[in-house]
Amino acid sequence: MADTGDFKNGLCIEFRDDLYTIVNFQHVKPGKGAAFVRTKLKSVTTGKVIEYTFDSGERINIAKIEYRPHQYLYKDENGFNFMHTETFEQVTLGEESIENNDLLKEGQEVTIIYHGDTDTPLYVDLPPFLALQITYCEPGVRGDTSSSSSLKPATVETGAIIYVPLFVDTDDIIKIDTRTREYSERVKK
Repeated sequence: MADTGDFKNGLCIEFRDDLYTIVNFQHVKPGKGAAFVRTKLKSVTTGKVIEYTFDSGERINIAKIEYRPHQYLYKDENGFNFMHTETFEQVTLGEESIENNDLLKEGQEVTIIYHGDTDTPLYVDLPPFLALQITYCEPGVRGDTSSSSSLKPATVETGAIIYVPLFVDTDDIIKIDTRTREYSERVKK
């Protein structure tokens, strides 16, 4: 058992018969009344984000989780197949366990988070940035900057569509932020 003083971003807790990770938290000490902790929690099983306010010092159960390195192998009718990079054991997970699964490339290194007590895989954590090659995008037209953002759709090698600046062309390699699905920069070949 722990209490709200142990909160930190990324901590996994047992709450309302589910597992939640703490996305954001803030200790508040108002002028009158007792202190409290305002949190944003993300469900590990459903991905739903909720806001909840804990009383300061409230007892919580911290869930035991493990981070294990895996390599993405392939996708078939059963789901996405991964191999543990140290033990070579394979595990198959469904789409619901992988946020932004259309960014996965065969051979990609990922981290799978397991529940420590039941040894069941919870979700797949992609690296923060991926470098992917653009397979198709419309050529940018000089002077075509009527909108302030000036972005165009581009299809990357995994089949995902990412919006990129007008100067990016087919066969360029770009760095993508996997958390926001946004273009970060062009990578030198």
